[in-house]
Amino acid sequence: MQSKLDSKTEELYKALLQLKTIEEAALFCRDLMTEPEINEFASRWQVARELDSGKPQRQISAETGVSIATVTRVNQWLKRGMNGYRLIIDRLNTQSSHQHPRGG
Repeated sequence: MQSKLDSKTEELYKALLQLKTIEEAALFCRDLMTEPEINEFASRWQVARELDSGKPQRQISAETGVSIATVTRVNQWLKRGMNGYRLIIDRLNTQSSHQHPRGG
């Protein structure tokens, strides 16, 4: 993990951990951020998932409208970041495979 968190950042992370539903997350994020900020984070998350699926960077940029610079930056974070993207992508993939067993 990163170096020691300051107290206000730690409090934000604690607040995020209290969210239990998509609706709660949407309400909290909308109060915390502007709609353009939420859209920017959503775009980065979409880019990370598409990069993880093997889609080429330029194709992602063309299809999503996200700049190639942002796609490249997300790719760098996905490969050499703090592994936050990887943690959640793997967790969601595991949940998805448990919900949709193969061959059944």
